[in-house]
Order: sequence, then structure tokens, then C-alpha cells
Amino acid sequence: MSIFREFRFEAAHRLPNVPQGHKCHRLHGHSFRVAVHVKGPLHETLGWVRDFADITEAFAPLHKVLDHNYLNEVPGLENPTSEILARWIWERIKPALPDLHRVDVSETCTSGCSYEG
Repeated sequence: MSIFREFRFEAAHRLPNVPQGHKCHRLHGHSFRVAVHVKGPLHETLGWVRDFADITEAFAPLHKVLDHNYLNEVPGLENPTSEILARWIWERIKPALPDLHRVDVSETCTSGCSYEG
């Protein structure tokens, strides 16, 4: 069984490696949505896979770094595509969530990616 907790943050970025005329080369912002999924057996006594508070606690330090920031200035996010951002989040929360299954990043209501380590 898997569960997820969703987070939102606002941030600006630009994609420095796309061609000069590409719209994403220019500075712009998004209302990002991140879903952190964990997977495991249903605990018979507690009735859950994991406490949602554990997921919130694992993501909280990253939210402080990402929210209302310029992502290109965050170490490891110099080229902050959704794909790179999903992997960056995974690498930082996996130690706290060994049962991490997937990280979804959406930069618009119709565009995003999933990363499964």
C-alpha cells in the first residue's frame, strides 16, 4: 500500500541550458506542487502505512529552502527542471524516509514528472 503527502511552494527559476529564445530560458515562476509517496505494509494495530507527520517533518527543511526562492541559486539546482528538482528532493528526504517510493513534482496544473529513485 502507498500513501502520499502533498506540499506546495512558490519559486522562480530559469533553465539556462535551453536555447536563448526558449521561453523557459527567461526568468519566470511557478506554483510548484510536490507529492511525496511512501510504500509499505499496512500496520495492523495502527491502521496506517506511516504517520503523515513523518513525511511532513522530512520535507519541512526542503520547503524552507525552496519556498519563495530563486531555485537556480540553490546548490544542486543550477538547472532546475522538474526532473532535476524531483531527484534533488528524493536524495534529501530518502534518509529520513527509507520507505520512500516516489516523488512527484508539478510546475503547472498540467505538467510535471515522477521520480522513483
